Amino acid sequence: MTKRLYYNDTFLHEFEGAVDRVIPGDRPAVVLDQTAFYPASGGQVFDRGKLVTNGAELHVDQVEETENGEIVHYISPSDATKVQPGQKVRGFIDNLRRHDHMQQHSGQHVLSAAFVKLYDMQTVSFHMGEESCTIDLATNKLTDEQLKEAESLANRIVFENRPVQIRFVPLEQAKQMGLRKLPEVGKEELRLIEIDDFDLCACGGTHVQSTGQIGPIFVRKMEKVKQGFRVEFIAGDRALKTARRDYETLLQAAAPFSGNIYEVPKLIAKSLDEIKSAQKMQHKLLEELAEFWAADLASNSPATPNFHLAKQIFADRDIVFVKLLAQKLSRFDKVVALLGTTVGQPTMVLSRSVDVDVDVSALLKEALASFGGRGGGTKDLAQGGVPDATQLSTLLDQIATKLSA
Repeated sequence: MTKRLYYNDTFLHEFEGAVDRVIPGDRPAVVLDQTAFYPASGGQVFDRGKLVTNGAELHVDQVEETENGEIVHYISPSDATKVQPGQKVRGFIDNLRRHDHMQQHSGQHVLSAAFVKLYDMQTVSFHMGEESCTIDLATNKLTDEQLKEAESLANRIVFENRPVQIRFVPLEQAKQMGLRKLPEVGKEELRLIEIDDFDLCACGGTHVQSTGQIGPIFVRKMEKVKQGFRVEFIAGDRALKTARRDYETLLQAAAPFSGNIYEVPKLIAKSLDEIKSAQKMQHKLLEELAEFWAADLASNSPATPNFHLAKQIFADRDIVFVKLLAQKLSRFDKVVALLGTTVGQPTMVLSRSVDVDVDVSALLKEALASFGGRGGGTKDLAQGGVPDATQLSTLLDQIATKLSA
């Protein structure tokens, strides 16, 4: 079993040890007699860093714990030949990453304890991500006001800079000490993290020495999940960086409106209303334009023995307008419309009046078959695309010739 140096000194960023064994394979790894590297466990992610031996640097990119208590340091395949069992090594922890993890994990203890103190809501799971962290609370109801109150209490504990101590006690003694949560896996001795007069919890993670070192705790959002409510939060340097990013984002959002950042929601809502009004007006104008075009084409299109044949290709109108025009034309008596657009994907739209015995869907599929196009619809209205805009005129001429025969 590997001796865990971080158990007693979480600020230990350099250490010495010896190689117990080297694990070969596609993912080579090193097991040491003792280490300050924290393995992924209890919701906290692993440390990164390097091991130095005989002048060679082995980059540690992942750390895991085995079932028998060994801590495995994964290294790159190119470094596997640089280390042998029995060699002395010096380990260097990525202290910025470690410091961030300490702030997040200690912040989680404070926030979880706040939810217990205020509302008796127990934390059933904790996850530390690269950008944010989450706790799952065992509760059927959680309000925005409760979130704010828990956040406020947690930050008050941070500002009071209460001591955070590590204690090792027998399991039976721990059961009598009023721990916020006992671990599911039984151990003869438990490592306890105590926040002075606020929280006592069994935990193997890395933590700060006083709550002031956590920095601000910022609750981001909540969502309903199967086992209760999930609360997303960030702490310390992450909270400061996120606050700066959020502020700069709000500044950029407010700039086009020439307004204050606190007015952004109201200004956006106003803009959305104006956009909706403009869209309604645009649709109304499009309807009027389509009706004008439909009346003109229905009146001036050449006539066959059974119907008028309205054929037109638009280079400045998209498929929305062309389809609308086809629908308008179908309301006139005895009209078959053969329309197309070269805006965007070259597309043809066919429609017919209800008093015309023509299946425009069948006409479309037959015409597209020889050109590799795709489309479909009903016997009243159909549309399809072609690979090349120059094919539209040829296709519509072929259909028109067939209908005129």
